[in-house]
Amino acid sequence: MTEKALRLGTRRSKLAMAQSGLVADAVSQVTGRPVELVPVTTYGDISREHLAQIGGTGVFVAALREALQRGEVDFAVHSLKDLPTTQPEDLVLAAVPEREDPRDVLVARDALKFTDLPRGARIGTGSPRRMAQLNAYARAHGLDIETVPIRGNVDTRIGFVKNGELDAVVLAAAGLNRVGRSDEATDFLSVDTILPAPGQGALAVECRAGHTAQDAALAAELAELDDPHTRAAVTAERSLLAALEAGCSAPVGALADLLGDGRIVKEMRLRGVVGRTDGSALVQLSTTGPVPQTHDQAMALGRELATEMLAQGAAGLMGERAQ
Repeated sequence: MTEKALRLGTRRSKLAMAQSGLVADAVSQVTGRPVELVPVTTYGDISREHLAQIGGTGVFVAALREALQRGEVDFAVHSLKDLPTTQPEDLVLAAVPEREDPRDVLVARDALKFTDLPRGARIGTGSPRRMAQLNAYARAHGLDIETVPIRGNVDTRIGFVKNGELDAVVLAAAGLNRVGRSDEATDFLSVDTILPAPGQGALAVECRAGHTAQDAALAAELAELDDPHTRAAVTAERSLLAALEAGCSAPVGALADLLGDGRIVKEMRLRGVVGRTDGSALVQLSTTGPVPQTHDQAMALGRELATEMLAQGAAGLMGERAQ
């Protein structure tokens, strides 16, 4: 008798289904059980408002978490950058698999790079974080660009460039890689130019906290997909976001990376940025410390940098603080 399939809750978008499919294959290998995808429609998928208007935080996550809590699915896969920083007590982040490329990419007409865009170029993005950093970079380097708020999936966004409505759009490299379209990127934007969203490029595998023997057993199996370095990095990034009291639609970028020589990792560097969306002001700082060995150490690294950023006036650049 074949074992009952595990039900994986996922958003319906092509990207979500692709990344959930990757996790499903990995879970099948670990558990020896088939995994079926259960598509769930979230508020963020049906609302046509811009993310900054609907709050950003949790709009792609709530319906998946409710399906998990009701027992309609056994576990769920999220883009980690969509997760609110507070974790529900009845759910556990069982695994954060190894991170994809965290960078942002430009998809521009005529295969243009960011610095080659014509004066007055219209660049589409739904992210206040990207707007703030693109505009700040443009101001600092004498470029003349206009950032245009857009919504939609990968096809829709790239379509704005193909039909001539926009000169370029900015997307996450990880998303393009996962749907097999990374060859359409015309410029990979260095993290020195644009810091990604906290958790960008990472996935979160969430399940019910072990209230039953079955839940506990599944959580233990899913934990085999966890990558400790990725988890430490994204924990520090999300701790920074939480300590700034900012939601995932706030203009906050953060990236923790490991520093070392060759194979020996010695330290973790955490960089953070907050800016006005017009690029007129940015607070950008970094801190370096020992690689966190525990959740609490990673959280402390994020809080420490947030404290420094707030002391430099970060709060005044974020608009309304998330409640």
